Amino acid sequence: MSNFFSFILERKEQILSLLVEHTFLTMLAIALAILIGIPLGILITNIKPLRKPILGLINTLQAVPSMALLGLLIPLLGIGTVPAVTTVVLYSLLPIVKNTFTALTNIDENMLEAARGMGLTKRQTLIKIKIPVSLPLIMSGVRISAVTSVGLMTLAAFIGAGGLGYLVFTGVQTVNNNMILAGAIPACILALIIDFIFGKIEVAVTPVGLLSDGKKNNNKVLKVIGVILAILLVFTGISNIFSGKKGDTIVVGSKNYSEQLILANMVADLIEEKTDLNVERKLNLGGSSVVSSAIQKGEIDMYVDYTGCLLLNILGEPLIRDKDEIYNRSKELMEERYGKQLAIPAQVFNASAKGFDYNKTIADKYNIKKISDLAKYNNQFIISPTMEFVNRDDGLNELSKLYGLKFKSVKAMDGSLRYSALKNGDCQFIDAFSTEGLLKAFDLQVLEDDREFFPPYNAVPVIRMDTLEKYPELKEVLSVLDEKIDEETMIDLNYKVDKLSKSPEEVAREFLISENLIE
Repeated sequence: MSNFFSFILERKEQILSLLVEHTFLTMLAIALAILIGIPLGILITNIKPLRKPILGLINTLQAVPSMALLGLLIPLLGIGTVPAVTTVVLYSLLPIVKNTFTALTNIDENMLEAARGMGLTKRQTLIKIKIPVSLPLIMSGVRISAVTSVGLMTLAAFIGAGGLGYLVFTGVQTVNNNMILAGAIPACILALIIDFIFGKIEVAVTPVGLLSDGKKNNNKVLKVIGVILAILLVFTGISNIFSGKKGDTIVVGSKNYSEQLILANMVADLIEEKTDLNVERKLNLGGSSVVSSAIQKGEIDMYVDYTGCLLLNILGEPLIRDKDEIYNRSKELMEERYGKQLAIPAQVFNASAKGFDYNKTIADKYNIKKISDLAKYNNQFIISPTMEFVNRDDGLNELSKLYGLKFKSVKAMDGSLRYSALKNGDCQFIDAFSTEGLLKAFDLQVLEDDREFFPPYNAVPVIRMDTLEKYPELKEVLSVLDEKIDEETMIDLNYKVDKLSKSPEEVAREFLISENLIE
């Protein structure tokens, strides 16, 4: 527990900043859901033919997995705040719309008859009778949606919108429980606060005659809460606006694992140190498809990728084994196919290898040293690769064809969860890059790729051509990392993040200072 509190104190500024982002995004989503949901509920109450289509659509959206919905929105809306808020709004509509519809359709008919007898129009009846009487049930739906929105908004970090999800996802990737709790606990507290506030609003808007204790509700409470919420929304909005840097800004992105975060922070620090440009970091964006889509749409200016991944998965070219040849070929093809859009201006560090990690006990028992040795034990072992590795051209299917491999079961998982599965005995083999710090942390070894299936994976910066043309000095800045990081160095850097719980920002900066690349 003391380690957790120490972690909180060390990262208090980062946690507070992410909490502010999370609060703003959540409040924005709740406000939009209310503005859309309540009118929709009123609409389907008054227009019967629209009830089934609208309720059916909302129910269908609720049934779609949140990650799937977010993935579908990325090609349409890109990355960042817009798709994150849109996803949460869509998931928040069901309780609001249904509660509004239910409340309005279950008002005592005698009350409505009295309103008609008094000469009230439909609009006046709605405003003066139906809505006030329905508000308690409507607010109950809003309350449910508000609490749910806090948890759902952790997905925002997956596409670079920020929030407490950044800590949660990073903690899962690095098997860091302190980091997971640092993101989860503030989110839980925020959910409780929002539930309390909306609970008070629910009581405040309830007509006196409907209160169970018969006491007069206090409108002052409603006013105070309204003012607090307004101030909070405005404050967090202004904070987010002004937290962004003005002037010429380079947006640096990254995929969602430690090495990517370290390299992206290195690049960002170098640009800030050696140029007059500002840098915005949109890190931890998810897999290759998310980052590739973001840079092609201009939502980020650059990120670090790997020559093997670029050649096979982006360019669709056959394997090349030589690290210099694959770098030159990748650079040539990028200029040829994306010459007006993307470029590879420099090489960041020497190649790493992709391979199978294995438990030493299993390896010693069965005398498995090479990937080809696995074929002797087909249908006996469970493998837990990353989900991306299962579906890549340089992934599990093609590897299995080459080596004649058959596994008892393939349990694909994301990030560091596969390391925990290996440790717990839920699987016997996983895939990994040879530079991953968790290899050292879990004391694992890599099977020899004796048939040379995997290409070299040289880390290279991928940058938008219009950005490079506008700021040509970036090419020289990025080139200072050429051949500075070998495989052993990268393992140590990843180990500091994955095992020693240092932040990627800290590790990246320490390395640059040690190499006299920045002061």
